[in-house]
Parts: sequence; C-alpha cells; structure tokens
Amino acid sequence: MRHVYFINLLKKLKRFDFLTNRFYYGSIATPYSHLVYGDDIIAAKKNLQPIVALESTIITHGMPYPDNFKTAIRVEDAVKRQGAVPATIGIIDGNIYVGLSHKQLEILSKTNPANTVKCSARDLAFIVSQKLNGGTTVSATMLIANLAGIPIMATGGIGGVHRDVEATFDISTDLIELGCTPVAVVCSGVKSILDIAKTLEYLETQGVPVVKIGDNPNFPAFYCAETYDQLKAPFNVTNSKDAANLIRIQRELNLRRGILLAVPVPAEHALNPNAVEQEINKALEKAKFMQVKGKNITPFLLKELNEMANGMFLKTNVALIENNAKVAAEIAKYLGEETEISAPLQDTKHLPAIKRSPVVVGGAILDTVLQVKDSEIKVS
Repeated sequence: MRHVYFINLLKKLKRFDFLTNRFYYGSIATPYSHLVYGDDIIAAKKNLQPIVALESTIITHGMPYPDNFKTAIRVEDAVKRQGAVPATIGIIDGNIYVGLSHKQLEILSKTNPANTVKCSARDLAFIVSQKLNGGTTVSATMLIANLAGIPIMATGGIGGVHRDVEATFDISTDLIELGCTPVAVVCSGVKSILDIAKTLEYLETQGVPVVKIGDNPNFPAFYCAETYDQLKAPFNVTNSKDAANLIRIQRELNLRRGILLAVPVPAEHALNPNAVEQEINKALEKAKFMQVKGKNITPFLLKELNEMANGMFLKTNVALIENNAKVAAEIAKYLGEETEISAPLQDTKHLPAIKRSPVVVGGAILDTVLQVKDSEIKVS
C-alpha cells in the first residue's frame, strides 16, 4: 500500500517553491500562496542576496503625502547602498506584496488613511478576505517576513505599552509578535509617546532579547539618543557584525522569538529628551480631550508633534528610519556571509543547519516469501 501512497502523493504534488523552501500540494491553500513577490525579491532569492523587510504603516499612517513617498524611496535606497535588497511589505486590494514597486508605493502613499487599514497581525485575514488596502505595522511585517523567509526588518520605532495602560490596557501587538516570531527588528527603540520602561519590562516577560547597538547601553527613545530618565538596554553590542552573530546563534539554537536591535538616531538629528517629553505631554492632553483611543492614538500623536514643532519631529523621524534601514542592511550582509538567510527556519526542532539539496520522493517495496516443507504439513 505504501507505493500507492507515494504515487498519489506525486499526483498531488504541484510544485516546490524556491522562495519559501516548501512544497505546495494540489489546491490546498497555504499561507505562502497569499504572498506576491516583487521581481527584485524573486531575483534576490534566486541569487541568495541579503534582504531587509520594511514596514509600510509609516507610508500609510505615519506621514503626509508626498513626504511619505519620498521617505519610502530614501529608506529603500539606504538598503540598496549597503548591497542588500529592500522588501517593503504592504497590502493592496487584498494582495500581500513582499517587495512593493515604486508605483505600488505611490498608491499606498496617496491612499486616504481613513480608507486604509493600519494592519497588525490581528487584521491580516480580514484585510485579505475583504480585498482592502493596508499598511503593515511591525507585527504584521514580522509575520509576513517570516513566512517569506526574511529574518530581519527595519522600522522607525516599535509599538509598546501605552501610557495610562492601567486604565486602557493598551499594549501593542508588536510586543506579542516579538515574543513568538523569529525576525530581528532594527529600530530606534520604542516610540517616545509610549511608556518605555513598562515596554522593556513586557519584552522581558516575552523573553525577547533587547540589544542596543552602539558604544554604550543607553536605550534610545525614538527621536532621542536616550530616554529622559536614561534607561539602560539589557544587552549591548558595538557593531553590526556582532548583531548578525547574535541573530545567527539565536537561529541555530532554534529560539523562536524575535530580537529587538535598538539603534540611536544619528547625533546630528537627535532631539533633547526633556523638551520632547514636554511636547508629548501636551499632545497626550489633546488626545485625551478629543477622546482619541486605540490604534488611532499613535498616528494622532505623531501628527500633533510634527505640527507643534514646525516639522522638526518629521525630519528626525525620516533620518532615524533611514539610518535604521542602513544598519539592518549591514547586519543582513554579515548574516548572509555565514548563513543562507533567505531560507526560512525549519519547523522541526533541533535540525542541524544544512545547505539545500535535491529532494527525492520515492518508495520501497519489500517482498516476503514464505516456504513450507512437505514434511511439516500435517493433515488432521
């Protein structure tokens, strides 16, 4: 019967997808069948080039047009200058794109935020099923990047524990995804508008390594090189090569969670932490008065901060995301020198790292012959 099973298996076998290192069987839908790869990503996968995933909420909800479109191009260019390939992830008409084209970037840049979903991991299935447009947050970008076999992404700052969490219980799904999805996130720490200390505590609970890249352990606060109360990161590495080595070892140990790699905003663009804190408190008071809540609070506060300071916050935001993309590309290149970074993690535990090899599907037939001697036959 076993050879019949293998014959039926071969009949059902549709194709082996080199992009994800997985087989597709018959018409059975898989998570990977919902991903649409850009031409640059297909070429990068074939040539085993380092790839950096980029989120798209900064395009759809983080900045006004045309600043958002210009920033998206600048961030992708920062990745390219380091010899890596950018894969901006976004959703258009229910299609999940891994590697948006310039035309698609412009489509998302021009969409009305009110008609475009700020897409976290929770929202993915609904957006795809309803064929909507969506800008992916860190959590959704991590999830999609992992499906696509991309182990590193860049963003401005992650979401986290909101201020007044005791009353709202508002905690970003970015933290949940970091605790269960093996993608490294390069960022300038946690967005300044959040409760950074509580966010670090929550990440510890989730078992997420938080690593500052730089000469000191001071944890960055998005617009600022450090928090106003000078919080320290649990771990510190001095350069991109050491960060890549950390990612490699975490993957070899099959620790299926993310890594937060915190990069301070370039010194020439860093803002004063105390001054930023004062502006944030003003914006929070306005949000409270206008009863802005939930996923609308972050875009609202960022918009308010930018308007308060005549574009100063926006300029810093652009500078830090561009720098983070550069660092992520450096890490991806170092990571690619020792490991095949475009291949996704195996689901089976404790598998040794191996290079790709041909897969042979076949069967074995065992014939059994039973012989009985005449002298042993007894008739009753």
